[in-house]
Amino acid sequence: MSAAQRLDEARGLLAEHPVVDGHNDLPWALREQVRYDLARRDIADDQSAHLHTDIPRLRAGGVGAQFWSVYVRSDYAGDEAVSATLEQIDVVAQLIDRYPGDLVRALTADDMEAARADGRIASLMGAEGGHSINNSLATLRALHRLGVRYMTLTHNDTIDWADSATDEPRHGGLTDFGREVVREMNRVGMLVDLSHVAATTMRDALAVSAAPVIFSHSSARAVCDHPRNIPDDVLALLPANGGVAMATFVPKFILPAAVEWTLAADENLRSHGFHHLDTTPAAMALHRAFEARRPRPVANAATVADHLDHMRAVAGIDHIGIGGDYDGTAFTPSGLDDVAGYPNLIAELLDRGWSKADLAKLTWSNAVRALRDAESVARGLAETRGPSNAVIPPVP
Repeated sequence: MSAAQRLDEARGLLAEHPVVDGHNDLPWALREQVRYDLARRDIADDQSAHLHTDIPRLRAGGVGAQFWSVYVRSDYAGDEAVSATLEQIDVVAQLIDRYPGDLVRALTADDMEAARADGRIASLMGAEGGHSINNSLATLRALHRLGVRYMTLTHNDTIDWADSATDEPRHGGLTDFGREVVREMNRVGMLVDLSHVAATTMRDALAVSAAPVIFSHSSARAVCDHPRNIPDDVLALLPANGGVAMATFVPKFILPAAVEWTLAADENLRSHGFHHLDTTPAAMALHRAFEARRPRPVANAATVADHLDHMRAVAGIDHIGIGGDYDGTAFTPSGLDDVAGYPNLIAELLDRGWSKADLAKLTWSNAVRALRDAESVARGLAETRGPSNAVIPPVP
């Protein structure tokens, strides 16, 4: 079969079993680039000069459901973090209202299936980082009522109740309050997202959670030894939990040669006064100048497929998915340059002998099932457990 025929086969599969992508940072990009002025970044049109994401490319990529990240930077703290998260939630609502023929609000697994049947893109939300709740379980519940269906326990920094993968550990994983956060997420039906957290936090959360966890955008540490990735012993725990690990496309997390290069590129940004996650035009101009001096190692669809092969071997086909992290990274793999690229990954997996049934689980069924199972756990817990009002003990 030719490459073109294989790509057509991939597109046909995605027409029936579209991608549920676990993590897209379009809301933050809209905040940073145009302060939520959607007329200046009309995603009904081609925005490839500015963004990884727009509706034509979501359609071309076979995306049927998207968890929009309502991320705020982890140097935002306290009420500022909460307010910024609410602004992020608001822009997702604006997008859904602005493009009703293409996007539809989804809160449940049934909503996701209804959107697929209707030919629209189910739009869910995930909060990226426990700093967004400001140590308040009432705030957690409020985010859930506003439609947030997962929370990543940390972002890049360790918080008062959970250790991050990319910061100094302070707790050895989760504190007692952190465990209560997990239990309350189970009770309300919010998925516990373990991307960004330390391996100790992953293990603690899996030991506590009565519902499936997810990794919204993390790959295999055995394939690329980066602390943002998932160790094999944690992947092996997912079948008993029912969770789903959604492989990311970020080159510095999937390609070993890209790790050292990215550290240097990030330091170049910081030395010029930019945050290392900044993707504004000025920051990207600095990145391009750096890349001209020091060529960037380039990942591709095969790089991601290597991670998925490994994750399937360790966790099983029922426990893997896709979380590209588009518009949350300065660089993307060749062939997966933006949200139109998912067919290239599916074509690569077809070439490797993945069955259509297995690919349907990867793209759609596993993520929908995890949310459905979390909803079922929440219904059961509602009969035995009321809202928690736990607080972090005051520092002596």
